[in-house]
Amino acid sequence: MQQPSQPVRGTASEAVGSRRDFLRASTAAAGVAVAAGLATAAENDTPKPPAAPRRAAKATLDLSRGCPAEIRAAFAGPWPSIRTPFTKDGRIDDAALRGQLDFAIEAKAKAVVLTWGDSLFSLLTDDEIAGVTKTVVEHVNHRALVVAATDRWWTGKAAEFAAYCAELGADVVMGLPPDWAASTTVDMLVPYYGALAEHLPVMIVTNYLGSRGTPFALDLCRRLLKEVPGVIAVKDDLCDDTILKICLLTHDRWALSAGGQKKNHLFMLPYGVDGYLSTFITFKPEIAWRYWDAVEANDLDAATKVIRDFDIPFFDHILGYEGGFDAAIHGIDEIRGRGQRYRRPPYHSLGDKQLEGLAEFLKTHGML
Repeated sequence: MQQPSQPVRGTASEAVGSRRDFLRASTAAAGVAVAAGLATAAENDTPKPPAAPRRAAKATLDLSRGCPAEIRAAFAGPWPSIRTPFTKDGRIDDAALRGQLDFAIEAKAKAVVLTWGDSLFSLLTDDEIAGVTKTVVEHVNHRALVVAATDRWWTGKAAEFAAYCAELGADVVMGLPPDWAASTTVDMLVPYYGALAEHLPVMIVTNYLGSRGTPFALDLCRRLLKEVPGVIAVKDDLCDDTILKICLLTHDRWALSAGGQKKNHLFMLPYGVDGYLSTFITFKPEIAWRYWDAVEANDLDAATKVIRDFDIPFFDHILGYEGGFDAAIHGIDEIRGRGQRYRRPPYHSLGDKQLEGLAEFLKTHGML
């Protein structure tokens, strides 16, 4: 991670002119596209990232032996996935976003992570993704490791965004390639991740690999281990036998994080997992750390008790809401006074009665 420097103040709506360059300008990554076997895109269709404020140069990381110890340490434990907050009229709530970051850091999270799903990139424009990333990096200001995330962009555009994130001062970039109708191949994905790794260490997310099967996923991981040393981490969404095999294959070189729930982390624990994506650290961090302390003490009875007493009732309850898990999480932000419940339509936001019921459940179960 970078040494502390003076923070650059701003909001997700500032520097709009430079971020619009991200949408309009021609790419500087044509060479990457050619190396990947792609046709050169038309100038106006291939975005170039905005000029970002120059920060102190990062010390060169030695990735020849895999994930550096300081990055692995940041992923060891519970860490939050940052959720883009909105006002009722659909504007990005910059104040709530900053409050979310401060809460996570005060809760002793060592990493804050943007993800395509939880950060609601599906509801954001490219310009807004650039702006939210800028706000997160600048407000965290080296207090924790920052993982930026791509949208489902083609290789050249994703590489340009990784360059933009590096200029901002992000520490890692999570790449989620497009894979409509199983259109990618391992031969095309390896240079995709290699293009990102030209700019930042890379975390892969297994989201799209579930539909491709275990042999495809393992072939990709083997190739990345051999050919792209800049890939250093995995965030899992599969929660099945495939991730166990990925753990066994990669854990000596890659930091491994479980997604979903604590039970998924416990499932991966004998196979080399490091930390986990935590929901509770975003609103009731004592529960997240109670589980982690039990894991560190090798007290699996205590760890499973946390799962029994908190995770199972919590997820059983919130997964039943209209609009799903994310609608409930945004509702919790309003209950806690750290944002509003709203998401942009057509995504559902909790109604008043739903919000009241959620607040009563959290109170009854010791989660407020």
